[in-house]
Amino acid sequence: QVQLVESGGGLVQAGASLRLSCAASGRTFSSYAMGWFRQAPGKEREFVAATNWNGGSTYYGNSVKGRFTISRDNAKNTVYLQMNSLKPEDTAVYYCAAAWPGMVVADREGPYDYWGQGTQVTVSS
Repeated sequence: QVQLVESGGGLVQAGASLRLSCAASGRTFSSYAMGWFRQAPGKEREFVAATNWNGGSTYYGNSVKGRFTISRDNAKNTVYLQMNSLKPEDTAVYYCAAAWPGMVVADREGPYDYWGQGTQVTVSS
């Protein structure tokens, strides 16, 4: 069982940066691939970024490529999402998720076994 808690969301202006954190419980965090998804009001949940068990492999959704960076610190059981050059269309609830096995870097919801409760990011124009 893995419990995930996101933090770091907030209200920012367009062009600003935010860093989201996702803290995981349990001693097997490094066994999991980690991903970030987001859901805007009235829209389906969208893939944002994912990383494998050691951070050596990363993958990004087209809408965030070049602006967002996913990273992880296995010693702290935490995965991060650095978001730069934020746009109003980035406004959404952001969720982190964990998938086993850790070498899988998935851009679909299906492989992810555990999900956090989400953190709101609002970007004003």
